[in-house]
Amino acid sequence: MKLACILFPATLVFAYTPPASIANRVKSVNYFISRECNYNCKFCFHTQLNNNKLGLGKAKLGLQLLQHSGTEKINFAGGEPFLNPELLGELCQYAQEECGMAVSIISNGSLIKSDWMQRYGAYVDIIGVSIDSFDPATNAAIGRGNGEESKNQHISRALQVRDLCSQHDILFKMNTVVCNLNHSEDMNKYVTQLDPYRWKAFQVLVLNGENAGGHDLRDATQLQVSRDKFDAFCMRHSEQPMLIPEPNDVMQNSYLLLDEELRFLDCSGNGKVPSESILEVGVERALNQAGFDHNMFNQRGGIYEWNRDRSRIDEPKR
Repeated sequence: MKLACILFPATLVFAYTPPASIANRVKSVNYFISRECNYNCKFCFHTQLNNNKLGLGKAKLGLQLLQHSGTEKINFAGGEPFLNPELLGELCQYAQEECGMAVSIISNGSLIKSDWMQRYGAYVDIIGVSIDSFDPATNAAIGRGNGEESKNQHISRALQVRDLCSQHDILFKMNTVVCNLNHSEDMNKYVTQLDPYRWKAFQVLVLNGENAGGHDLRDATQLQVSRDKFDAFCMRHSEQPMLIPEPNDVMQNSYLLLDEELRFLDCSGNGKVPSESILEVGVERALNQAGFDHNMFNQRGGIYEWNRDRSRIDEPKR
């Protein structure tokens, strides 16, 4: 067995060099740094079951293990990752500077501040914002944003994030969950104005233990839409060249998800079953417990140009 050393402050970790088949499967990983969130989206499929998060040292070690296994892009998500701005920023910097990864973030956009962008924006390639509707009443009904219809500021905040991304040369991405509250909406005018780098449209997904009603924190069963209605939404926006439709059968098992304990989440049984932590057993063993559909990952275009143009990046302000 071939061994390689990974140096970490005050720690020397030994791990065998993984085969190429493992490196091909972990090129892009999503890390939910915390389940904490400041929104109450009714269809959320990664709910606030706890407030746990790793310390910076252990989280960095996890990034090192991923890098050593072949990860080229890390996506930080939650919950709302900007509820932990310092941890998020330091992980972005470490992933980009020390691990050479492309860095993306998925956020609801409500807590992204200009000072954070000044300090850490240079280490981020893509910021994705969840935008499910351009109608304040629909956003309020979904739980996307705070307050009633008249006070819902979700879209104005998303527009501010779009401007911040432009100022810092960060690629702007848009995510939309298609449900029974927005499937008939025509977003073409607004999407054209936003001009996102990529636009993901997801069919609302129900997972046991997260949003299936009963004892779950959320109940998305009443928000489900048929495949025909999802397809109609996508057809209505088919002239948007950046649109990437992902119905349930495409999305469910084609993402590598790491939870707040750095455990892969297996969604193949319509729930989320955590693997052993990569900090305890390494990436390869945990990956074998992930239920990951690598073929579907490739079919949905999981590998794309995820690096921004860094030729114009100024030194970040510390």
